[in-house]
Amino acid sequence: MKLKITLLAFFLTLFAIKLSAQVVTQEDSLAAGLIYKQQATVISGYGEAKYGIDTKRKSAEASLKRVVLFVGHKLSNKISLFTELEVEDALVANGSSSSKGEIAMEQAFLKFNLNPNTYLVAGLFVPRIGIINENHLPTTFNGVDRPFLEEQIIPTTWREVGVGLYGQFRQIQGLNYSVAVTNGLNSEGFNGNNGIGDGRQLGQAANGLNLGLNAALLYYIADFRFQASGYIGGSTAKEQRVADSLQLNSGAFGNPVTIGEIDGQYNKSGIGIRAIATIINIKNADAINRAFANNTPQKMYGGYAEVGYDLLYPANHGTKSFIVFGRYEYLNLNAKVPSNGIENKANEKHYLVGGFTYKPIRGVSIKGDYVRRITGDFNQALVVTPFPQQVPYFKNDGFINLGVAYNF
Repeated sequence: MKLKITLLAFFLTLFAIKLSAQVVTQEDSLAAGLIYKQQATVISGYGEAKYGIDTKRKSAEASLKRVVLFVGHKLSNKISLFTELEVEDALVANGSSSSKGEIAMEQAFLKFNLNPNTYLVAGLFVPRIGIINENHLPTTFNGVDRPFLEEQIIPTTWREVGVGLYGQFRQIQGLNYSVAVTNGLNSEGFNGNNGIGDGRQLGQAANGLNLGLNAALLYYIADFRFQASGYIGGSTAKEQRVADSLQLNSGAFGNPVTIGEIDGQYNKSGIGIRAIATIINIKNADAINRAFANNTPQKMYGGYAEVGYDLLYPANHGTKSFIVFGRYEYLNLNAKVPSNGIENKANEKHYLVGGFTYKPIRGVSIKGDYVRRITGDFNQALVVTPFPQQVPYFKNDGFINLGVAYNF
């Protein structure tokens, strides 16, 4: 019996890796159907910590950035439950108002297997957009921090409440699709510095009748992974009487936000290359600015390219690795500003990132990097705190970062 179970596990593992590219956690095993009835409940998770130095401001910060606990349960051969609870910055409350921490559900959804090639999810989940949003384990990307584009333009981790359909095209091997309908964004949280990031509703009593529609094509061929995805969603997030009083369009796609992105990855023989380009358009940014005075831009775009090489690959073939990498990123969060907005050249940014990722075993990363950030001039018209309380801004700044990360 033990031999049969062992052989079954072996063949299921091969099958799952073929379907899902890489099984790295118990969560992935559950998603790929590798959990047996007698192991129906699984626990998994990840976390990361960082120490960073700002070389111009002569300051440093240490942070337990996040710890995430996953609990999943196989309810039947067709239905599984996925939940993730995240704690950010270690401390949520200690009797003072200075705590930066946060506790949040990162996901909580049911997965329904419709057939071997198609499944449906319903609940709080992460749509497929960009490289990092869906694959954000800290051991799977280089750099102590996530790429800046996928924090400041595509706001990862971006999760909403809705329904998503995922599947594979039988006619074209390696070609996958996804379509998801979720609640929309809240434009009251938009601004010129953080884009749409603070407009995510994240499953927290999302307001309004607005919806978001996300679709993606994902293609695996040989050692390449290509993806194209898009999003369109309403951003009013107010009931109609309130929207009317603010002179904002209401309805499912009122004051729409559109996002488009393409990305590609290559991995072979220790060489890793990835690149992405994305653009966001907020059609009625002038109306949003009039209603909320939050300096919402009309257009944002950016891209990055990264190359890495595993120095230990010839001897270890990925079981142990020491990756050296370099990445260039360009972001313009004020690419187009409406007539009632204020342009800030500091939001046109260049990042040069170089460093290493050491993985002594699977599931553990020790990281270090140096980041050079170059921007335009900060618009003094946006300063609301008078000197000497105003924090100095440096157009050309350097950051040294060290970090550790794990997943299991």
